[in-house]
Amino acid sequence: MTDDPEVGKKEAQPDAPEETPENADNGPAGDDGGPAGEQVESPAGDSTAKDDPDHNRMTMMEHLTELRRRLMWCVVALLAAFGVCVYFADHIFDFLSRPLMDILRARNEDATLIYTKLYEVFFTEIKIGFYAAAFLAFPIFAIQLWKFVAPGLYTKEKAAFRPFLVATPVLFFAGGAMVYYAIMPLAWEFFAAFQNTGETGARIELLPKVEEYLSLVIKLIFAFGIAFQLPVVLTLLAKVDLVTSKGLARFRKYAVVLVFVFAAILTPPDVISQIGLAIPILLLYEVSIFLAKMIEKKRAEEDAALQAELAE
Repeated sequence: MTDDPEVGKKEAQPDAPEETPENADNGPAGDDGGPAGEQVESPAGDSTAKDDPDHNRMTMMEHLTELRRRLMWCVVALLAAFGVCVYFADHIFDFLSRPLMDILRARNEDATLIYTKLYEVFFTEIKIGFYAAAFLAFPIFAIQLWKFVAPGLYTKEKAAFRPFLVATPVLFFAGGAMVYYAIMPLAWEFFAAFQNTGETGARIELLPKVEEYLSLVIKLIFAFGIAFQLPVVLTLLAKVDLVTSKGLARFRKYAVVLVFVFAAILTPPDVISQIGLAIPILLLYEVSIFLAKMIEKKRAEEDAALQAELAE
């Protein structure tokens, strides 16, 4: 024992925490108990931050930079495909004109396409290269669009949209294939029958022009390809609850009229092409009603499961 008061004060004070290098370097603590200015990491296995589109929010300039990068990839893909398609433009045109040539040969007629302008064939091959390049590069366009939009979507939304990325080019290709193998042979046979090469009456001979034939074929391919996207559009609207299966079923009689009007506008003025486009669209409309019912059923099951979980 000592009678020194200063010594007593020192002995009464609690021991101060030892200063370690970690404490010295970290500086003052933040509000969350950790070092100030240091971001606290999410626990392992926590996917909330990954699923949240706001987790990595981009500025306007970053969005524009990302959009420019995606557009540059689209332009590069289109130019590369255009160069290849222009090189093989004559082969592509031979493929597109084969249905008409086969019909004319079957009728023992001259299978010939003509052009009346010096530059007509040249610009026709340029158009063939562009349309064929756009068709071939479409998957690249879809992928770049998806990469631009996907960061702003939740995981469930990404899973919901992925099937449509596959269905869109497949349905477009199916529409073009139907035109080439089913509609064009019937339509060309119908138009070629108006020739009069006999000895009686005025001689009427079919002499199709290169540019006009290509324009008609491209119009038919794109008309059928776009029309075949009907299930994609209606199913997306059903997913966001803008249309219902019952509403589509009630609208069926009006849809029949609108489909035939749509087919009459987009196809040549012949019954074969119009019916050939209208009937598949009506069938796809019925498919859309079925898909809308499946979406509604799945949504009802999810709601019931959620209610049961909340009740527990």
